[in-house]
Amino acid sequence: MKKTLGFGVIGLGNISEMHAKAIMEMDGCSLVAGLDNRQESADRFARTFGCRGYTDIDAFLADEELDIVTIATPSGLHLEGALAAAKAKKHLIIEKPIEITKARSQQIIDACTENGVKLMGIFPSRFHEAPRMVKKAIDEGRFGRIVMADAQIKWFRSQAYYDSGAWRGTWELDGGGALMNQGIHAIDLMQWFAGDVEEVFGFSDTLTHERIEVEDTAVAVLRFKHGGLGVIEGTTSAYPGFLKRVEILGSKGSVVIEEESIVKWQFEDEREEDAKIRESFLGSTATGGGAADPMAIGFHGHKRLFESFVNSLRTNTPVEIDGPSSTKAVEIIEAIYKSAKSGKRVHLPL
Repeated sequence: MKKTLGFGVIGLGNISEMHAKAIMEMDGCSLVAGLDNRQESADRFARTFGCRGYTDIDAFLADEELDIVTIATPSGLHLEGALAAAKAKKHLIIEKPIEITKARSQQIIDACTENGVKLMGIFPSRFHEAPRMVKKAIDEGRFGRIVMADAQIKWFRSQAYYDSGAWRGTWELDGGGALMNQGIHAIDLMQWFAGDVEEVFGFSDTLTHERIEVEDTAVAVLRFKHGGLGVIEGTTSAYPGFLKRVEILGSKGSVVIEEESIVKWQFEDEREEDAKIRESFLGSTATGGGAADPMAIGFHGHKRLFESFVNSLRTNTPVEIDGPSSTKAVEIIEAIYKSAKSGKRVHLPL
């Protein structure tokens, strides 16, 4: 494998800057190109980050230094770029959700398999230290039986946010609202911790925003395959916006995390390190977590995720968040939308 792996970014909106900054801090990697359908965006990205700017996808994919493509276009446009990149034998890292439905996500997964390239979904929260410690405690059996798992996304987005882009708040390009766009990170963590969901029942509505097709508020109850229950609450109408919160409650221990902070960490089998964990991780979130400002997040989660992907390439080991894993939260959200529309509980898999 090449000593230096070349990255290119498709879609040069706000989140592309997170990708670029993460890539430029990685050893053995370089940012070689950016692609956007607007010439001014491609030129600005190239000037800012010292790479090549393209508006033609064929020319972009033909760049001899390009090995890995990250996709940061609106969610409903991921499929087109991903299929082209996979066909060109480029490895793929795709922003959440990898696509707006399970079926469209599967097309990407199949294309990567057919072309022998690796695929990773972007869920940076899984690479924050606090969630990884929770996952380790679950794997060690410290929670006993998980009886409840909750995800709370009580964020705020102004009307100006939705008006700032024609794609925002549309089913075609956003794929959904408070759950699919904003809440998906917490929902992904919840299912990563608690396991597969068996059935959901949900409500959704648009309560405070105008000129959007999708929900700005939703709630759902769910049953996991292991029998435990859960609740999802998502909104972009809760001023001033609060950090995303995930609770895992078990018969022998319970943990509550808010973004990168641990606000509750209590187990029946108290260990020497538990007191230090409580002390070290209370209030450890250094940013706004995107609760009110989509850009009030750090790029360290992206950097760790990209580094994990590069390591899987160099060592020929499985990707940490592969295609099927990346699609689980999408499927849960799709099921909630289906339930809200039909007024009936929905069983998974879809």
